[in-house]
Amino acid sequence: MSEDVEKVIIIGSGPAGLTAGLYTARSEMRPLLFTGSEIGGQVSLTMEVENYPGFPDGITGPELIQLMQKQAERFGCRVVVDTVTEVLLDEHPFTIKTQSGKVHRAKSLILATGARPRRLGVPGEKELTGRGVSYCATCDGFFFRGKEVAVVGGGDAAIEEALFLTRYVNKVKVIHRRDQLRAHAALQQRALRNEKFEFIWNTVVTAIHGEQKVTSLSLQNVQTGEESEMPIDGVFVYVGHIPNSQLFAGKLAMDEQGYLITDRFMQTSVRGVFAAGEIQDSRFQQIATSVGQGCAAALEAEKFVAELEERAYPGEP
Repeated sequence: MSEDVEKVIIIGSGPAGLTAGLYTARSEMRPLLFTGSEIGGQVSLTMEVENYPGFPDGITGPELIQLMQKQAERFGCRVVVDTVTEVLLDEHPFTIKTQSGKVHRAKSLILATGARPRRLGVPGEKELTGRGVSYCATCDGFFFRGKEVAVVGGGDAAIEEALFLTRYVNKVKVIHRRDQLRAHAALQQRALRNEKFEFIWNTVVTAIHGEQKVTSLSLQNVQTGEESEMPIDGVFVYVGHIPNSQLFAGKLAMDEQGYLITDRFMQTSVRGVFAAGEIQDSRFQQIATSVGQGCAAALEAEKFVAELEERAYPGEP
């Protein structure tokens, strides 16, 4: 292989991608990491991170990502602010094209493009994200101790997170566009028995209000059209996630939701292509699990490239 072929290219700069960058850099693979449109992904939008080990007083999402990037770069990870626009996997080495017009080839790939929460798309949501609008109860629930919050959604994730919130809040108001939950029966029973729950059926959120923080929601009944405003301290949105897997459609195996399918070694359906973090994790979606998956993907990529190079350049018997 020619010298212009990278040993590994990493796509994505969240915790999974930066951890993969750190481990492959320490293995002297000189990883090339493309950040995408923003460094850090969803974590960079999190105002306070208190559930990541090693920071007993907490840390902001942007600060955590900055430290991760600095550590990866210290060992030689090349972090490039550019967006990958095309990935060609039919031939090896793999080919990567970026928004800047550059073309790169690589012996291995680590995909860490993450997933994004499905938004409500209502006025005030974007402006108040991190100021009362959240997509992660595990991350932000503690900050609403003694408050009243709303959870939008009726599936497993919504009810699981709403149950988690009851550890901290005085009241959880579950807003669902239907007249019954979609969560599985055991979760429904736990929720319906919980005194901290209040259900607002057949209703959607049409706007989120507040200046520096969330203060109220505009609601509309989908059956009667009746509109109302509800005072609230925070709103947690669980209407699904969208994996950032569009680049890999038709090229890698995915489940029905669009998450990449990997084995326990982070290997995708194409040998030499690994995936880590929320691009392949529809269940846990935590910083700590993404870090672990990024580490595993890096170790496996290192092993793959080492075996590849041993076959290409056999040593003495």
